[in-house]
Amino acid sequence: MKPSDKSPELEAEITRVFEHDRRSCIEANRCVPPPIGCGQPVAGFRDEASRKEYTISGLCQDCQDKIWVEDTL
Repeated sequence: MKPSDKSPELEAEITRVFEHDRRSCIEANRCVPPPIGCGQPVAGFRDEASRKEYTISGLCQDCQDKIWVEDTL
């Protein structure tokens, strides 16, 4: 997949803070590594919104589900 475009400065800051290269993970179809994601190969996505989120954050469907829990109230 193709990572979403971010400025070089923002991309560098993401890499510095999270200690991984988001773009490389997405291009390799892997979730970003722990402690943010799981680092596993990406299997698929529930919907287009989840697919787009992956190109932004690098989080696979399982990790997205763990982070963004739907409010059931």
